[in-house]
Amino acid sequence: MQREVQFAGFGGQGVMLMGQILAQAAMIEGYEVVWIPSYGPEMRGGTAYCTVVLGDRPIGSPIIRNPQHLVAMNRPSLEKFAPTVRPGGVIFVNASIIPVGSGRTDVDELRVPIVELARDLGNVKAANIIALAAFVARSRVVRFEALEQAVRDKFAAKAKLIPLNLQALEVGRNAAAGT
Repeated sequence: MQREVQFAGFGGQGVMLMGQILAQAAMIEGYEVVWIPSYGPEMRGGTAYCTVVLGDRPIGSPIIRNPQHLVAMNRPSLEKFAPTVRPGGVIFVNASIIPVGSGRTDVDELRVPIVELARDLGNVKAANIIALAAFVARSRVVRFEALEQAVRDKFAAKAKLIPLNLQALEVGRNAAAGT
């Protein structure tokens, strides 16, 4: 078993953090994991994407041309990467800033207004955690409990952020269940 997830968006949207947390959750589950980042030349505001590959045996190559899943945080990323997702995968769409869908009928498309949900939660910076939670709840690439532990681990040095991010996970899970 091998699963690949591409996270893509503008620099500053927390794309790399989402990939790191998913990779940590996969390691908690005992999977072999590869996390590969890629940044555009501008960094914040430029393009940023990363790929997380997880499997039950050593990963032969971290380079994936056709990922199983996509988390698209902006429209250019959706337009660039949605055609590459394998049929049957999940495409998460940040409905707060992407007014269109993927145009695919052979995937499970999940559209969530993450910025509005994060604003309702009290902190728009939690939008990426809401997106990650919604994606994991829908795709089931890892157990949700492993994702919660990975968030605790990632924010351990800033413990005051853990409650907010755990709340964001629940908001994301509920958003995935409600669509």
